[in-house]
Amino acid sequence: MASLAYLPKPAPSEDTSAEASRRERQTLTATIFLRLTDCSASERQRLQHQAMLLNLGLADGIAARYTGRGVERDDLIQVARLGLLKSVVGYRADKGTVFAAYASPTIAGEIKRYFRDYVWMVRPPRRLQELHSQLRLVEPELRQRLQAAPSAADLASALGVEPMELSEALFAAGGYCTVSLDVPAYAGSGQSVGDALSDDNDDYPMVERAEWLRPALARLTRRERQIVELRFVEDLSQGQIGRRLGFSQMHVSRLLAGILAQLRDDLKITDVTATA
Repeated sequence: MASLAYLPKPAPSEDTSAEASRRERQTLTATIFLRLTDCSASERQRLQHQAMLLNLGLADGIAARYTGRGVERDDLIQVARLGLLKSVVGYRADKGTVFAAYASPTIAGEIKRYFRDYVWMVRPPRRLQELHSQLRLVEPELRQRLQAAPSAADLASALGVEPMELSEALFAAGGYCTVSLDVPAYAGSGQSVGDALSDDNDDYPMVERAEWLRPALARLTRRERQIVELRFVEDLSQGQIGRRLGFSQMHVSRLLAGILAQLRDDLKITDVTATA
C-alpha cells in the first residue's frame, strides 16, 4: 500500500488560489500602511503609489458591478480608482480596520455620486435621484423573494415611502437617459419622434387643458387648491410645501394623493398620478 506522503496533491482550486491571493494582498497592504506611519514625504508618496497598484483589482471589481447602467466601463474604472486614491490617502492603519473594508464603501460611494451628479440627462430633485437608485437595488431583491414582479405597493412599502413619492421617482427616471428626436416613431415608420411632438408656440392646447380642469379645481377646498398651486405651478417639493404650510412631508404626500384621486374621479381619467 502506497504511503500517503507520496500520493499526488490535488491542484489548488481557483477559489483557494483567489483566497490566497486576497490574503497576500491584504498582508502586503497592511505592511505598506504600517511603514506609512513613520516615513519621509517622498517615501510616503512612493508607498501610497504601491498601495494603489496593489489594490487596483479591488477598485476595478467594484466598478464592474455598475456596468450596463449607461456609463462606459472605462469611465467607471476611472471613477472607482479615484475613490481608491481617496481611500489610500485617508486610511489610518491604527484604527484597526482592514484596508479593503475601509476602501470598498468609499469607492462605491464615489461611483454612486458620479451617477447622481453626472449621468442624469435631465436632473430631477436629489431626493428623487436617490430614491430611484434605491429602487434599482430593491426591485430585484423583491422580485426574487416574491417570485413575481413586485407591485407599486410592494416597492413603496420596501422603500418606506408613500405611493405618490414612488410615482414621482418612476416618472423622474425618464430623465436618466434620452432618446434622439430623429429616431423613427416605430419600426419601419417614416415619421420621427420629433415629428409627433406638439408645437410649443401653440397656446391653444394649454388653454384647452385649463378650461378642462377649471370645474374640477373649483370643487377643491381653498387649502387643496393652494397645495395644487404650490406643487404644479410653483414646482415646490413636498418637503418645501410642508414647511410653507406647517405640515410634515408625509402629510403633504397623503393630501396630494387624495387631491389627485379626486381630480381623477372628476375628470374620469387614469393617468393623473403619472404626470405628478
